[in-house]
Amino acid sequence: MNNYLVVTALGGDQPNIVNKFTQSITSCGGNILNTRMTTLGNEFAIMLLVEGDWSAIAKIETSLPSIEQKLGLVSQLRRTSQKDPAPKTMPYIVQVVTIDRGGIINDLTQFFASQDINITDISAHAYNAHSGARMMTLSLQVSIDVEIHIPSLRDRFTLYCDTLNLDASMEPCN
Repeated sequence: MNNYLVVTALGGDQPNIVNKFTQSITSCGGNILNTRMTTLGNEFAIMLLVEGDWSAIAKIETSLPSIEQKLGLVSQLRRTSQKDPAPKTMPYIVQVVTIDRGGIINDLTQFFASQDINITDISAHAYNAHSGARMMTLSLQVSIDVEIHIPSLRDRFTLYCDTLNLDASMEPCN
């Protein structure tokens, strides 16, 4: 039976840090199932879901302090279990592009919370357009109950986005 470990790490960005960090996990016998990595300012941040037998997970837990020191990272570990699929739900992807302003992420999460829809993944990125305007692009994966009438939800979402001047779409995940 496999064991699961969530690993997060944060530290100064440096060349090849992703390779060095993931190599340390796989050399202990861990298999990386899911990961998110990004740079935030001058910082590197990574989250991983690792699976392995008991000895591989224990080896990762034991070796992490030396990996932290070698790479200049601060990390955190948490044992977990494999997530059961959400019953009677459909995964949808929501894409949003807009001029950046404070509170956009909170506005969107509030909309889905008010509809009793779980957000399972979110990614957001601010950038400067050619015009010089600062833009925001967001991608959310949501889990929609099969009992929800999708055309009505889509109409409510479109109206909500129109009031906030957000260019958005909501489509089933492929």
